[in-house]
Amino acid sequence: MELKKIALNDVHESLGAKMVPFAGYNMPVRYSSDLEEHNTVRNAVGIFDVSHMGEFLVKGPEALDLIQRITTNDASKLTPGKIQYSCFPNEEGGIVDDLLVYCMAENEYMLVVNASNIDKDWAWVNKYNTKGAELQNISDEMSLFAVQGPKTVEALQSLTSVDLASMVYYTFEKGEFAGVPDVILSATGYTGSGGFEIYVKNEDAEKVFHAIMEAGKEQGIKPIGLGARDTLRLEMGFCLYGNDIDDSTSPLEAGLGWITKFDKDFVNAESLKEQKAAGVTKKLVGFEMLEKAIPRSHYEIVNAEGEKIGEVTSGTMSPSLGKGIGMGYVQTEHSKPGTEVFVRVRNKDMKGQVVKLPFVKK
Repeated sequence: MELKKIALNDVHESLGAKMVPFAGYNMPVRYSSDLEEHNTVRNAVGIFDVSHMGEFLVKGPEALDLIQRITTNDASKLTPGKIQYSCFPNEEGGIVDDLLVYCMAENEYMLVVNASNIDKDWAWVNKYNTKGAELQNISDEMSLFAVQGPKTVEALQSLTSVDLASMVYYTFEKGEFAGVPDVILSATGYTGSGGFEIYVKNEDAEKVFHAIMEAGKEQGIKPIGLGARDTLRLEMGFCLYGNDIDDSTSPLEAGLGWITKFDKDFVNAESLKEQKAAGVTKKLVGFEMLEKAIPRSHYEIVNAEGEKIGEVTSGTMSPSLGKGIGMGYVQTEHSKPGTEVFVRVRNKDMKGQVVKLPFVKK
């Protein structure tokens, strides 16, 4: 299958990005080094092009009813300008995808989904759209920039009259940005270092990208690739679909009980209620290595006797902590912070311990 290209593909290549296939798109994985880019976001400001993400519009008097049936969180609590983290549960107790729900206006929402799941999610939303909500898949028309880091407000404020410093986490405003009208400025991100996600039409993407790079020069802004994005999100204990959650993992097992609201009816709610009452048999945990080792996806997690108790879903050498960290599912009795666990690295069991997430405190 031919790789899709994001609107600024050529711009990233001209900046020296190493491009790799990711979720069906040709994407920049790094420009300099993952370590340098990671530290840029933690200490200053960086810009990610994440235009591969998917966006669906859901409108009309039946919009909320549809969203309530297909997502676990309670979207009735949203008012215009507010955002909610949620997931699509499937009929078997797993997760179709995790997503953001934007309340654009009364009876008007935007769902932001993972790039790898755009087609699957679109089919899922349509399958349950039995009451005629108006649906529009605008994924191919939109570009998305994540400008992240402690100096983001300083870097971006000159480009808009929206008061960025006063915006609360998980809210958004629509306004003029870099001379472009109706840009969505969203106080969200996947790094734990603060910042904004900026949604623009493809035809305005290059103008906005260059304006951001110019405006952030004084703060040392740099383009950042998917490599650093992964280490940044992992330090915060944020799930990555396809690694830490998928069609076979329940939101309760994944520690997403906080977005699973049983006072409303949604797909497979009854069996998830039963799972909650019975208690889960495995849990997604964070762990850090106490010996020099880097945990990797699919490595076995074992106990002191060498018996398998789980599996790593994501792992890396944490640039901020200088030690191996990871996430993985373990049997519930081994999930308490402080519990000793071992990761089997090339047939050698390396000691670690379960820790409370996030790994890096804000």
